[in-house]
Amino acid sequence: MAEPPVRVLVLAPTPFFADRGCHVRILEEARAVIPCGVQLRLVTYHIGRDLPDFPIDRIASIPWYGKLEAGPSWHKPYLDLLLLFKALKVARSFKPHLIHAHIHEGAFIGAILKRLLRVPLLFDCQGSLTAEITDHGFVRPGSLLQRFFAQLERWINLSSDFIIASAGPTVDLLVRSGVARERVRPLMDGVDTETFAPHPKDAIRLRLGLPNDRPIVSYLGLLNSYQGVDLLLEAAALLKGQGAKLHFLIMGFPEGGYRDKAQALGISGMVTFTGRIPYAEAPLYLSAGDIAVSPKISLTEANGKLFNYIACGLPTVVFETPVNREILGDAALYAKFGDATELAGAIGRLAGDRELREELGRAGRARAESEHSWKARGRELAAIYRELMRQG
Repeated sequence: MAEPPVRVLVLAPTPFFADRGCHVRILEEARAVIPCGVQLRLVTYHIGRDLPDFPIDRIASIPWYGKLEAGPSWHKPYLDLLLLFKALKVARSFKPHLIHAHIHEGAFIGAILKRLLRVPLLFDCQGSLTAEITDHGFVRPGSLLQRFFAQLERWINLSSDFIIASAGPTVDLLVRSGVARERVRPLMDGVDTETFAPHPKDAIRLRLGLPNDRPIVSYLGLLNSYQGVDLLLEAAALLKGQGAKLHFLIMGFPEGGYRDKAQALGISGMVTFTGRIPYAEAPLYLSAGDIAVSPKISLTEANGKLFNYIACGLPTVVFETPVNREILGDAALYAKFGDATELAGAIGRLAGDRELREELGRAGRARAESEHSWKARGRELAAIYRELMRQG
């Protein structure tokens, strides 16, 4: 006998959908659990792209706010207050069995909402709130504001009935902060290996005007210092100085001053910036590359782009971190954390060794297929929902 459907109210305090990592997790988790007997309503900000056959409810339009990229903002408090009211309105008709809240802001709203609705709260944690706003330069290390956010983060963590974390090191961080081990479980990102798969390179390279006589090094994601884009450009400059014949394909937004930085470093002729890439076209664009790179400078936060890289069969260069190692295992080349010289060395080594590129590409694709399927993640998440329902 089939189990009755689970109604889940999803809180996404972000401009969903905006073709970036956090949004991909939200979307793919939802797609993965719906076939498992789950009904969803997703409440999010007023901006972002609607998706066909996907249930999205948005807050009232705020004409002066249009920020799509990640990172903190002083506009967030009133946007999140509107999100709380919108979620409460949706819940009156939808009557959810539980709340699934993404990121700490969503869990803060969910902690209030669960008391009004008397339903359990699942917190989808993608890293440390305090570490993120400090890394983005929003607060100063050791400041009173940073200590306030650290206490707020701890309250949010302890107010959740259960937490899923996008990486194993985040679980350890949560337990050290006081969350009971039995109330938190890792649920890594995944990948649809049928959609993200190797594609022919010629057509997309021709469209982008990429050279055919040298390896293409690809990056796809947000463009900011937190993702290591500054270090990537510095590594490209080092490689040029060494006489390496490479081309860098940097895909994402906001481009900000990175074109200018490439010009200042004397590498603009070996870098192509594409701007925003629609998520649906990401497999095609990724397949233009011979090597993928993710120089993200976080020791605990998830790194979802890696799943897509390896599913497309791309040999990948990353910094040595617990999160990257957890995702990639031995199917990658690692550089010393935060070191542009080491990053350049790893990229240069792969560029000069076709056999190693092919070996790592095959190993990464096999790892994506065997260990990182969204279908398996969806079944696991649906089981967590049902267990929370029984407990609630």
